[in-house]
Amino acid sequence: MKQAIINAVVHTGEEIIENGVVIVENGTIISVQKEIPNDIKSIDLKGNHLSAGFIDIQINGGEKYYFSQTPNEETIQDIYDASMKYGTTHVLPCLISSSRETILQGIEAVRDYMKKHQNGVIGMHLEGPFLNPERRGAHSIDQVRKPTDEELQEIISKGKDVIKVITIAPECFTEEQLNMLIESGITISIGHSTITHKEAKHYFSKGINLVTHLFNAMTQFGHREPGLVGAVFENEKVYAPVILDGMHCDYAAAKIAYKLKQEKFFLISDATFLGRKVANFKWDNFDAHLVDGFYRNEDGNLAGATISMTEAVQNAYNHLNVSADEAIKMATTRVASAIGVENKVGKIKSGFPASFVQFNSDLSKIETLDLTL
Repeated sequence: MKQAIINAVVHTGEEIIENGVVIVENGTIISVQKEIPNDIKSIDLKGNHLSAGFIDIQINGGEKYYFSQTPNEETIQDIYDASMKYGTTHVLPCLISSSRETILQGIEAVRDYMKKHQNGVIGMHLEGPFLNPERRGAHSIDQVRKPTDEELQEIISKGKDVIKVITIAPECFTEEQLNMLIESGITISIGHSTITHKEAKHYFSKGINLVTHLFNAMTQFGHREPGLVGAVFENEKVYAPVILDGMHCDYAAAKIAYKLKQEKFFLISDATFLGRKVANFKWDNFDAHLVDGFYRNEDGNLAGATISMTEAVQNAYNHLNVSADEAIKMATTRVASAIGVENKVGKIKSGFPASFVQFNSDLSKIETLDLTL
């Protein structure tokens, strides 16, 4: 069945079309045009704005379940359903540092889910377990470890068609192991790492162009040792995702990062749970408690975030002095480019999925409009 979204300010990801019309058929965008057809059902946005739905490449739980604790299809569905409530139509459920068995369970659960459901679950993010224990953050010290050739080969062979992003501390790898991971085609993100500015430049020269939650769990910028943060600022190819909740990094720091990174700056939620409905959570040696709107562990450290992508976009608009279109791109086109799916999702364009958000001019109201079902 064909449908037409009419009377919309359409943010395609490439341009803004006033009084635009988007034609959709069988869950796919057919065309973006100015003429309103007479013979098909229409959805009148009455001057509201329309963009592609948000993409979250790092989300740990939904409203009820935590993926690393219960790496199964029910949890994936919870993450997807909860994300859809907050404007996010495409997700990578994130599995943090876990046992070998749990990692393989997570991979199989995502694979099985994607076979059964042609929706916005587009893979998974494996954050760890090959991280530097000195920068492990809320990750369990019992699970953080160096890779063995055998475990790394198993993760690559069983996960290369599922894992879209893997966060690693590259200093924990041999050059041979790192080359093996690079050659797998999985997008590598550097995080939870103690590498210096010079070391970071070496790893970026090997083709790694992404870091995990800029500023958090990495070496900071200093005038004598610019650290990993400085290397990100210096390299125009490296993408810089930020948890924009005002706590994981100050808005002033995020504003500086955006001025330096521009089109390589994008948003993630890193939500432990969405909706702030889970007040206390414990799994293995990981714990999270809702304190003044943020998750902290028993040591007082941040334990994932509580924001949705909608809140992140609103914070970008309100605190970074950017336009609504720019804030939207931080959650759509730039995220897609960072993980190599820019030709599949993140734009309003012929052939792309008909999963949208509609919003008003100041982004104070953002709602999911999904026509893929």
